[in-house]
Amino acid sequence: MTLKRPIGQTLLGFGMAVALSACGSGAPRGVPVTSYQGASDARIVETSAHLECVPYAREASNIQIRGDAWTWWRQAEGRYGRGNQPAIGSVLTLSRSHKIGGGHLAVVTEILGPREIVVRHANWLNQGRIHLDTPVLDVSPANDWTLVRVWYTPGGVYGAGHYPAHGFIYPSQSQASRETS
Repeated sequence: MTLKRPIGQTLLGFGMAVALSACGSGAPRGVPVTSYQGASDARIVETSAHLECVPYAREASNIQIRGDAWTWWRQAEGRYGRGNQPAIGSVLTLSRSHKIGGGHLAVVTEILGPREIVVRHANWLNQGRIHLDTPVLDVSPANDWTLVRVWYTPGGVYGAGHYPAHGFIYPSQSQASRETS
């Protein structure tokens, strides 16, 4: 089942320049995708100013957390629901790793199935642009969204890189029942 909700249409013009830790990755080698038929919708939008993932995710999700991406999971504890199941409007939080030292945030816009979602995010390839309709695949051994692969839009494939994730931060307290540690 595909669930859709437009997220942040006005964010296409979101042009706030912020100097935060890098939120992105290099251009990974990729493998062809076979499950997501709408992957051709993935696109990168140029902006008038260099964007970072943190202010973009905050604006798109209305989750009012500040600071570097890697700190969001800890900061959300007790303030927002957290869990390992995607929800439209939730923020996928990628952990710090050797590939993404500052972590990364992406807002869920579509759920394609139990292991595949679509997100919007900024500065994924360290060029300060907005990435729209980007598929993300859960590749964790336990099917719990602790390890993901991200669509590499320039190549039209899932990137070969595997990124550790904390999980999802939900935009309302009412989703606190999803809380996990």
